[in-house]
Amino acid sequence: MLVSVARAVKLLDRAPFGEFGLPIRGFCILHSVDLFKPMKDNELVSYLGLRAYTKANVENSMAMEGEQTSLSPVGIGSTPEIEKKYVHRVYDAIAPHFSSTRFAKWPKVASFLNSLPLGSLVLDAGCGNGKYLGLNPDCFFIGCDISEPLVKICADRDNEVVVADAVNLPYRTGFGDAAISIAVLHHLSTEIRRRKAIEELVRVVKTGGFVLITVWAAEQEDKSLLTKWTPLNDKYVEEWIGPGSPRVRSPSSFTLQSIPESMEGMNSKEHMQDGSQISGEETGGNAVDDQKSQHEYFVPWHLPYHRAEVSGASASAIASGLARKDDNKGAVVYNRYYHVFGEGELERLASGIKNAMVVDQFFDKSNWCIVLQKIG
Repeated sequence: MLVSVARAVKLLDRAPFGEFGLPIRGFCILHSVDLFKPMKDNELVSYLGLRAYTKANVENSMAMEGEQTSLSPVGIGSTPEIEKKYVHRVYDAIAPHFSSTRFAKWPKVASFLNSLPLGSLVLDAGCGNGKYLGLNPDCFFIGCDISEPLVKICADRDNEVVVADAVNLPYRTGFGDAAISIAVLHHLSTEIRRRKAIEELVRVVKTGGFVLITVWAAEQEDKSLLTKWTPLNDKYVEEWIGPGSPRVRSPSSFTLQSIPESMEGMNSKEHMQDGSQISGEETGGNAVDDQKSQHEYFVPWHLPYHRAEVSGASASAIASGLARKDDNKGAVVYNRYYHVFGEGELERLASGIKNAMVVDQFFDKSNWCIVLQKIG
C-alpha cells in the first residue's frame, strides 16, 4: 500500500486540485492516514499545507508554554533551553545564508540513497534546506526539520516537508523504507535525547529497512578548526542539565583543546596552560581530565553584514545577546551548540537500541557514520 500511495502522489502531483479542492498530493495522503502516526485532522492539514505557515503562527504556538498546537514543532515543549537558544533560534535566523552554503552532496550519503530499491520511501530527519530530498529520482522523500524557515525553503522547492522534532517524529511505526539523519544528532544536548533520536529513526522504518546517521567527530582532520570553537563551561552545562546536577560526559580517547573566539588574540600556549579557561575555576576539577572529556562546544556562524537577514532577525539577536557584531570580519556572529562524538560513541549509543543492528560504520570527512538495519 505504501508504494502504491507514494507512486500515486508522484504521478498525480502535477494535477492542480483533487475532489475537495486540496492539492492532489494532499488529497492522496489525506485519504491514507493509516500511514502516519495518529494525528488530529488539523495537524495533518498543517503537514500538507506548509505554504500556509507564517512566522507569527509558529512563534505564537511556541509561546504557548506546555501546549501543543498544529503549528508547533512536535515535542517543542520538552526541548532543553540550550537547544532552543543555540540551535533552533540560530538556524531560524541564519536559514537563507545557511541554505546558500549547503549544496554539495556527500558521496557516502548519495551512495546510500542511490542503493535503495525502486519506489522506496525515504524519511530525512533534520533535512535542513533539503539538499538530499529527491536525490534518488526513483525514491520518494519526506523531510522534517525543527526550523520553520528551513522547512519553508524546502517547501518552496516543491519538497514534501514537515516541522518536527527529531526526538518525536510524526510518522507511524514502520512508515518508511529507509531514513537518514545527516549532521543532526550533534545538536542534541543530552545523551538521552541523542539515543531517543536514534530510536525514532529505527521506529519509523519497516523491518529490514536501513538508517544512515552521520555526526561531527571529535577527531577533526583539520585541527585548525578546533581553535575557533568555544568549549562550554559550567554556566551553560547548568543551563540545560540544571543547577547542582552532575556533569555527565561521554567517554572519548581523543583530547580536544580549543580557544574561545573572543580570546583569539591571546597566546595559545599561555591559554592552554591555564586550566581555569577550559574547565572553569569553580568546578574544582582537574583541568587535564576536563580537557580529555570535552565534547560540548559553541561553533561560530558568521553572517555577513550585507545579508538581508542582518537588518531583521540579527538586529534583535544582537540586542538580546544571542549574537554579536564582529566589525573586523564584517559579520554578525552566532554560536551554535555542538556535542562532538568521540570514536565509538555513536556505535555505543546505537548498539543498545532495540530491534536495530549496526551493519556498517565508518569515518568520513571528519564525521562518524553508521548504518543500522531494523530487525524483527
